[in-house]
Amino acid sequence: MDATTGHRTADGRLWPVLALPALAAGAVGLVAALLYSGSAAAGLLSDPGALTRWGLPVAKTVHHASMALAIGALVFAAAILPRSRRPERAGRAGRGGDEDRDAGGDTGGEHPAFTRAMNLAAGAAVVWTLAAAAVLVLTFSDLSGLPLSAEPSYTAAMMDYVLGISVGQAWAWMVLIAAVTASLAFGLRSPGGVAVAAVAALLGVVPISLIGHAAGGDDHWGATNAILLHLVGVCLWVGGIATLAVLADTLGGPAPDRRRAATPPLLAGVVLSRFSALAGISIALVAASGVVSAVIRMDSWADLATPYGGLVAAKALLTVALGALGLLHRTRTIPSLLAGRTTAVRAAWRIVAVEAAIMAAVMGIATALARTAPPVPEELPPAATPARILTGYELPPELVPSSWLSEWRFDWLWVAVVLFLGAAYLVAYVRLKRRGDAWPAWRLASWFVGLAALFYITSGAPAVYGMVLFSMHMVGHMALTMVAPFFLVIGSPVTLALKALPSRTDGTRGPREWILVLVHSGFSKIVTHPLFAAANFAGSIIIFYNTELFGFALREHIGHELMNLHFLLTGYIFALNMIGSDPLPRRAAYPLRLLILLATMSFHAFYGVSIMGSESLMQAGWFGNMGRDWGATPLEDQRFGAGAMWGIGEVPTLLLALGVMVAWSRDDARESKRKDRAADRDDDAELAAYNAMFAQLKQHDDETERRGR
Repeated sequence: MDATTGHRTADGRLWPVLALPALAAGAVGLVAALLYSGSAAAGLLSDPGALTRWGLPVAKTVHHASMALAIGALVFAAAILPRSRRPERAGRAGRGGDEDRDAGGDTGGEHPAFTRAMNLAAGAAVVWTLAAAAVLVLTFSDLSGLPLSAEPSYTAAMMDYVLGISVGQAWAWMVLIAAVTASLAFGLRSPGGVAVAAVAALLGVVPISLIGHAAGGDDHWGATNAILLHLVGVCLWVGGIATLAVLADTLGGPAPDRRRAATPPLLAGVVLSRFSALAGISIALVAASGVVSAVIRMDSWADLATPYGGLVAAKALLTVALGALGLLHRTRTIPSLLAGRTTAVRAAWRIVAVEAAIMAAVMGIATALARTAPPVPEELPPAATPARILTGYELPPELVPSSWLSEWRFDWLWVAVVLFLGAAYLVAYVRLKRRGDAWPAWRLASWFVGLAALFYITSGAPAVYGMVLFSMHMVGHMALTMVAPFFLVIGSPVTLALKALPSRTDGTRGPREWILVLVHSGFSKIVTHPLFAAANFAGSIIIFYNTELFGFALREHIGHELMNLHFLLTGYIFALNMIGSDPLPRRAAYPLRLLILLATMSFHAFYGVSIMGSESLMQAGWFGNMGRDWGATPLEDQRFGAGAMWGIGEVPTLLLALGVMVAWSRDDARESKRKDRAADRDDDAELAAYNAMFAQLKQHDDETERRGR
């Protein structure tokens, strides 16, 4: 027994006491869920064998757990844990701008918690890579109904599966992403390198989400986004708890961030406090996306009596229990730890042990749930319409004025983005108000108007009809590029965040520090350069609509979401250069801004007119085969879309020009006031020097003239 950290093993290590029960709980949860749902039973028509039936869920459980552990460890290393044994010097080094050089050459070496986190990330990523390869092989055996074999024909069939089938391609990408993450975790130690590794690891949730729901199911794209959000929340939450359990031995000493001289907080309290904020967001993400996924796959409450519904209910109950334990952490143990009470450490690690065990059980249940058929069929109906085959949805009703408000299809990814950005902005605003700092209410209002526009563009009529009408697609595109960014930029979110977020003094990088790194990075200097932003803003339209990128965005969900993200960021950076007040590495002079806006207006007009005069249909295989029996012909609709591009593009551009002129006028007024105040202070010394210069010039000219005579 240790008075500080509670029970330990014979050699003094604490993490096995916390981690081993979790492994047992995960195994029990997986086996019980497989037996309950019958998903490991032999198939009636074809059976790949017991090795595949039981090996595939085990391999998937190991895969999901190791992926979450790698992500959690990298996030901890990038933003939560101290890097140095002497963080006060590391903090000065970080503020000095060189992320790879310590202050004075001595920061005491790596902190044991950071070292173990990086070793954990590298080891977990290796296991993740091997598990992904095992899942790739076992998935082919399961889908084909063939037992594992080394015969040449079997190997050739599996290669076709990897190269030509979406499931095989997704798992091949998983192997690649896991291997890249392992390489980065082994080779990188700088703050930027660790952050890149964490982002690379998080990309692993994308391939799984794309194959997590059958393409023929109802609301396929909604289910895909729900799975994506669910996986992000689970990896951050589960991976964070598992990382805490493994790092327990290294977190029992005093915290480096000594904000209270009398009673310094424990490092465990600081780490738990930082993780608590991330865990709260993850819990909300997991719960909300889980509800959305369940609603898509179940029609009524009666479906809870099915094996699928029973597993959903068990998973939901365990998730609620985890949320309660997290609340206990936040309200009781973390305040005690930050107050310097070492007796609270034992209670904290006991809660972590219980959380790790419950989470492992949830992972096992989730793996079995993925192999259980849901009550709602996920296959295309036998008489699917052309619109259902192409878009995944039935053709919407004819577009009439009321349709602009009545037709909705929630894009849960952007719903989550809007809710997060709205909540974060509101929290920062309230924090400033409580501190007594002023923040204009009109900026708050503008920010939420921009978020409302973003929500409507991605989930309202432009999103519903944009899949079947080129004109509505163009309306959504131009609104996403020029309407929503206009209001979001006025909200000045970066300035608000820098004012509201606390600074770290222990050498770690929190949200505020990472924002500053991003703003001043070389990448930011390139993409936010006025000329690059203008060229990207105008050139993206030509590249997108005159290449196969347009077709990729229509056919593939990931292409659609990347399109939304690209055009939103492109419009935001362009508007930020024109009228924004957030910090930028470089800003264009006001005359150049007006010139850029004039060129943009001319470009939109020219390109819109060229599309209106075209006799060829863009993406004819898509818009021409929709089976639409209402509205204008596809070619006429394309011309309407070109007009919409021209019209929607001109009005926001004029507003931006007006904003530039107003800002120019205010800047001149501020400069005049500054000069007037300076003149009052020095008795107009600048004007006197200016007049004296002209007097000297006149005297010189007069003397030259006299000499000439």
